[in-house]
Amino acid sequence: MIDSMTGYGKSEATLGSKKIIAEIKSLNSKALDLNMRLAPVYREKEMELRGLVAAAVERGKVDFSLWIESAAGAHTASINPDAVADYQRQIEAVCAQTGIAHPGTDIWNVILRLPDTLKAADDEVLTDDEWQVARRVVEEAVAGLVAFRRQEGEALYKKFKEKIDNISALLAAIEPFEQSRVEKIRQRLYDRLSELKGVDYDKNRLEQELIYYIEKLDISEEKQRLANHLKYFVDTMSVGHGQGKKLGFIAQEMGREINTTGSKSNQAEMQNIVVKMKDELEQIKEQVLNVL
Repeated sequence: MIDSMTGYGKSEATLGSKKIIAEIKSLNSKALDLNMRLAPVYREKEMELRGLVAAAVERGKVDFSLWIESAAGAHTASINPDAVADYQRQIEAVCAQTGIAHPGTDIWNVILRLPDTLKAADDEVLTDDEWQVARRVVEEAVAGLVAFRRQEGEALYKKFKEKIDNISALLAAIEPFEQSRVEKIRQRLYDRLSELKGVDYDKNRLEQELIYYIEKLDISEEKQRLANHLKYFVDTMSVGHGQGKKLGFIAQEMGREINTTGSKSNQAEMQNIVVKMKDELEQIKEQVLNVL
């Protein structure tokens, strides 16, 4: 069964005064485009996390976040007095040199927005216990994403199957018009020739040319190839995930056969059916971009 590239997963766990939260979202993309946002304490594990996420998601535009929320009342940070004093000296010096107005009492609002003015109450060190909890949270979030993708894939499968069945039905609907078309072409040519008074022609040669002309308009091969592509598309969906690009290629081949059929159809009823087939195929092409 096919999987979608669209998905979402989230998980969290509590460790002491910390709540560890992992969240992952994905959309369609031609390749893996992984954007990671990590709490500082987990940055040393970035490569391991990238490998874990990449192995599970395979392809798509992925946003992954792993952060920490502290329990209410927990003291998580304090002002760094050295950094504040240094910033204050620099601000006063710049104001004196350039004539820029001193921020006055608002200097606190200015300084606290600058880097390193806040520091952790304790030096954060990633312990083995915390990493085990964090890794489990990440794995659960990723598993949630995979499950979400599978559910979306099932919906896509049903949609594609419906569209493939519609194209198959339209392909079958062409046949009655195809049979009558040959006789109409033949009769139209004879009617035109009958209007040419006093013109003699070789009837055997005319029949040969007529057969050649009708053969050029024959769409039997296009119909057979299109039917094969429709079956191959359904079979490929049933293989498993990771078939998105292949399904896209098959859809392109289906489009070629439908376009050729349309170019050979010089009858309004057949051309109307071809337009409907193109509409069904366009809906397939739009959604196949979401298939993993």
